[in-house]
Amino acid sequence: MSELIISVSGLRGIIGTTLTPVIAGKFVAAFSKQLPSGPILIGRDGRSSGPMLKQAIIASLTASGRDCVDMDVAATPTVGVLVRKRGAAGAVQISASHNPPPYNGIKLFGGAGRVLDAKTGSAIRDAYFANESDWAPFDQLGTATVEADPHAAHLEAVLATVDVDAIRKAAPRVLLDSNHGAGSILGKRLLESLGCEAIVVGDQPDGNFAHVPEPTAENLTGIATKVREHGCAVGFCQDPDADRLALVDGDGRYIGEEFTLALCVKRAMASEATRGPIVINGATSGMSERLAAEYEVPAYRSAVGEANVADMMIAKQATYGGEGNGGPIDPRVGYVRDSFVGMAQVLELMVSSGQSLAELANGLPQLHIHKTKASVAAEQLPSLFEALTEKFPEANAQTGDGLRLAWDDKWLLVRGSNTEPIVRLIAEAETEAEATALCDSAAALIK
Repeated sequence: MSELIISVSGLRGIIGTTLTPVIAGKFVAAFSKQLPSGPILIGRDGRSSGPMLKQAIIASLTASGRDCVDMDVAATPTVGVLVRKRGAAGAVQISASHNPPPYNGIKLFGGAGRVLDAKTGSAIRDAYFANESDWAPFDQLGTATVEADPHAAHLEAVLATVDVDAIRKAAPRVLLDSNHGAGSILGKRLLESLGCEAIVVGDQPDGNFAHVPEPTAENLTGIATKVREHGCAVGFCQDPDADRLALVDGDGRYIGEEFTLALCVKRAMASEATRGPIVINGATSGMSERLAAEYEVPAYRSAVGEANVADMMIAKQATYGGEGNGGPIDPRVGYVRDSFVGMAQVLELMVSSGQSLAELANGLPQLHIHKTKASVAAEQLPSLFEALTEKFPEANAQTGDGLRLAWDDKWLLVRGSNTEPIVRLIAEAETEAEATALCDSAAALIK
């Protein structure tokens, strides 16, 4: 990523080159100008560049006449919960998610405590490019205060979604890998509150990642070994801002991120209190879709992106939702992907079912996802989509977020990248061979 990437939900870049304190200050000044009156919260993940960006952002916001609340290190979903509790106008979360250490970024929240919707985010992006700001005179500058305990409200909300006593009685041994990101502070408190015997690694939120930060199988081989060696029932692996959760079973097998959401959906469907419509995005595994069908509740697919999932959840009055990158969304806690929700609810599912994580994962619909990409110019996409639609006339074709072709037992998603001249090909089927063949058939049509 050689250029600063600015989207409707924020920006991301390389510290010292594409992302500087000047750029961060201008961006949040434009954000402030678009918001109603009220304080703005500022949180960050553990990256070493976080304190510098936080200072620049607070300076710009107070110079815009805004009162700021400094949360310091806090997970992205924690920021969303506190926005609502404090009645804030919005929030700035400083994080580059799973990008490597040279990167950092800004994610914007509105007063509803969720990532900005596309319309609001577009207005702020346009204001930034127009260099809009509303600097305050000397006698109307904002103030900055420190939030004493930014995690308490989130902890309370997550605990309210599970049977705490049942988990405490079982007292499972678990491993938490926060990988030196923002997740350990609340993660340790949550597991302690649930009576778990917790083995925590990477709990210093200093951004010195012990392994590549995206919680994929290849990046978690060392963690998987630790889970097995310590005799843990489950390994919980967070990304740096703790909105995503990957799972490792007691045998050290990487269960993955797609299963996090599916297991949470399974638990939600088993209770009348949470059984209802679900929303997932167009690139998420159909496991959750099939679980919803078993309970005869509707499942909807939004465009890819957390804000799109949240929008549709609200519109459809969904009782659960999320994305297949390990991001469950429980509206009782907030419309933000939440690794802490995932940890608590997976533990409760294990306790209530009497099954191990491996048994639960093996009991889910067994589907296989294949992902690849190919070089293609943006102007070629319409002809590619037309060719795919003609090649597979029996499939249900949906456009608007690339092209999604769906059959009863498989699907193919073809999306152009917003940042690179490539197309992403994602397919899911009941066998790996069939999923791969779908991607290959699409790639063969690229000229």
